[in-house]
Amino acid sequence: MAKRPVFAPDKKPPFVRELEVEFKWHPGLSRSQAQKSIAELHHSANQHGLENLLEISSKSSTPLGNNLSAFHLMLKDQAGQQMSVECAYQGSKVFEQGGPYTDLYQTSSREARQDERLRTSGRIIAFEFQGTRWPATPTTAFYDWLYLDALKQHPELQQQLLDFDGFTDIAFNPEKSAACQARCAAMFVALVRLGQFDETLRSQEAFLKRMQNQPEV
Repeated sequence: MAKRPVFAPDKKPPFVRELEVEFKWHPGLSRSQAQKSIAELHHSANQHGLENLLEISSKSSTPLGNNLSAFHLMLKDQAGQQMSVECAYQGSKVFEQGGPYTDLYQTSSREARQDERLRTSGRIIAFEFQGTRWPATPTTAFYDWLYLDALKQHPELQQQLLDFDGFTDIAFNPEKSAACQARCAAMFVALVRLGQFDETLRSQEAFLKRMQNQPEV
């Protein structure tokens, strides 16, 4: 057995409700084994009243779930340069002893995640992207904003996301990491349903304040 979170939209900041679900795990690294585990996770979540779920990862059985994974979801920066959310995230990390390693913007998502410098440069102290510096805390703030900003560039994906009520990422383990693409998807749906998506992404200050339910100065 294994446990994974299911993320659902919520009306209150940070606009995500999380439910830990226990399910039968199918061991193995193959795509088919992962999809068996995803099916088990969704079945168990259904028993808890969470239905109409979408797996967002490169292991997803749906094209939409694949396209929404951070490895595949593309964004265009202010200079018109295209990169995946994963490459933008990894290449924007600022460490005690180096970074940001912006050359990772133009590598593959897998190469960006596995770059040795990310493990040998010390502690993450900030993020820097398109001339804007983001604090290392709240822990997921930069990743959440980056994913949502990428979604803003894909109206065709936005509309399809609104058809779902919950999201999973079979590879996400909250004991090992904090940022999660499925969590961002739930956040997006919540903000759109509340009519607050565009306003929340208007600026860094607006985003950080909204996530912490604080008024802008």
